[in-house]
Amino acid sequence: MIGELILRCFHARTNAHVIHLGVRSYAKHVALNEFYDGIIPLTDAVAEGYQGEHGLIDFTTKVRYALETDPVKMLTELKEWIEKNRYDAVEAEDTFLHNEIDGIVQLCATTLYKLKFLS
Repeated sequence: MIGELILRCFHARTNAHVIHLGVRSYAKHVALNEFYDGIIPLTDAVAEGYQGEHGLIDFTTKVRYALETDPVKMLTELKEWIEKNRYDAVEAEDTFLHNEIDGIVQLCATTLYKLKFLS
């Protein structure tokens, strides 16, 4: 399940960058840039911390990349998936990893705020 969490974040990064390149709103352009610049270091921290504690991640998953053109839908779905599945992906006692996951959820929430109310 941790592999799926990581891949979903990587896919969201790619989608955000693709959408960023096509939007006509400067506010959306900047918000998406901030998201795709921020998601990789946060996701790397989760992946590397997990591997340091539990060993290499199995990235065998049925999650495949699909282009999503609605950034609000994409980020809402990612945030909701993480909130629902985080304890299946990472054990509750690994609080240091959940702190990093909280950073991902925070980034999704602040980007959603900017997309919904500032653009």
